[in-house]
Amino acid sequence: MGMQADTKTKKTIFILGAGFMQIPAIEAARELGLRVILSDGNPRAPAAHLADVFVSIDLKDSDALVDFALEQKQRGGLDAVFTAATDFSFAVAKIAEACALPGHSPESARNASDKIRMRSCFQKALVPSPAFLEVHERDFSQNFSQIQASLPIAYPLVVKPVDNMGSRGCRLVQNKEALYTAVEQALLYSKSKRAILEEYMEGDEFSIDALVYEGEVYITGFADRHIFYPPYFVEMGHTMPTALSREKQEEIISVFKKGVKALGLSHGAAKGDIKYTKEGCKIGEIAARLSGGYMSGWTYPYASGISLTKLAIQLALGEKIPLQTMEKQLLPRLHSAERAWISIPGRLKAIHGMEEAQGIENVKAVFPRAKVHDELVFPTNNVEKAGNVLTQAKTRKDAIEAAENAVACLFLELEENNAETEAFLREDFLTKFPPSAFAALGDEAAAFLEKQKNEKPISVLSFINAIESKTAEEAEDFLPPLFQNRSVFDWNYKTIEKSLDDLAFFIKNNIRLENYTIPAYDFWQAFLRGGSQGLLYILQKKGSSG
Repeated sequence: MGMQADTKTKKTIFILGAGFMQIPAIEAARELGLRVILSDGNPRAPAAHLADVFVSIDLKDSDALVDFALEQKQRGGLDAVFTAATDFSFAVAKIAEACALPGHSPESARNASDKIRMRSCFQKALVPSPAFLEVHERDFSQNFSQIQASLPIAYPLVVKPVDNMGSRGCRLVQNKEALYTAVEQALLYSKSKRAILEEYMEGDEFSIDALVYEGEVYITGFADRHIFYPPYFVEMGHTMPTALSREKQEEIISVFKKGVKALGLSHGAAKGDIKYTKEGCKIGEIAARLSGGYMSGWTYPYASGISLTKLAIQLALGEKIPLQTMEKQLLPRLHSAERAWISIPGRLKAIHGMEEAQGIENVKAVFPRAKVHDELVFPTNNVEKAGNVLTQAKTRKDAIEAAENAVACLFLELEENNAETEAFLREDFLTKFPPSAFAALGDEAAAFLEKQKNEKPISVLSFINAIESKTAEEAEDFLPPLFQNRSVFDWNYKTIEKSLDDLAFFIKNNIRLENYTIPAYDFWQAFLRGGSQGLLYILQKKGSSG
């Protein structure tokens, strides 16, 4: 329980989810003068302390949530139910129906939560979306050979859980040999133990936030999504507003609105992910909620000056909003970018560079997701990233540069003696996934590494002197022409030069500067594979062992 409120004078909102991503909704509700009830399956959820009333209920248990909401309505009144950036829009719709509150119907919310129902609705309404096939867990082992033999979708295809978000369990499959593992993984992430196999849509991807009100769909946010690291779909950021031509924007918006109508969404928020392919735009998904990934709660307000979350809550309260006269105001006036930073596998020892990143002009927020002693992995979905930077600027270029420069300031130092870190660093430089830090150097770097097997060991002190001196003669031994390429970056926007400067700083300040050496191949393999993070790990291990 949090602090008590006067239930007779304040309207009450029930928000599902008490995680970090729900904080904008809580803050918006406070600004509207609402009493806030929060529910989350985690009794120690990060935002639980912000509630007037907090209850720990598994958000997958929609019946228990409905019972609790009805009890609250009878006891003190309940005026709205809401969620953002969660999977639980169906539970919100069930509560709204049971308590006679404004919202999408349960039927439409289920259509927007279950990818098979969603694709079927689109297919029936002739809304462009990929061809698909459903696979049940019960058929998976016994009939998989038959499913595989009669597959109506050509490779490459995409395998997803039917009912999950954040790209968890999603994978691009190039051939039948990889299909079984991909379906097996997707089923693990599905609450209903169903997977969907879809035609792969090649093209740029976009995210849309919208409000559905009185039969109209009002577009708010429209952002470019930046997806990386096949065979997975990891969103490394988004940029708002989109750089897409107005003509193509209108085409996408038209298809999105048809998709909203096909699902039956009628009152509240809607969020879409849409690709523009060589055949035109096709819908990836439409959800009956506001977007996650910092878009609705952060980058849209930064770009537009409008709290989209507050507007969505006002709809949930049943308030009249003059959206038709606000349409021009809803368009962004500034630019905002979100960029993620990631890590190689290992256990986090420290995060360096936070103050420097926060001090960069146009940076609005730096949010680390990973904490000291957390086990980190190279991400395969959108919840495994190490943190995010958010910016606001007058131009798109300035917003993007600020975000990428801030990410490049950050350095994740790993604990020594970690088997996962060492296994990653031993993998071949040309490994497709997880990709090497400087994979863009390609075969030339692989050939350079092969030659290092016969080179003399590298003196760490000489390396530091060469990097710090910046003189051509000293640096030549360590930085052949291959390493002069300033257009090559690691996963976190660090150039080779920036990475080596970071290393020189950390070695000088964190490792006993004994005159030890390290085999040339080990040195450069760690750097090319794991960037400055990987090489520091190897050098610290060497330094700690004497």
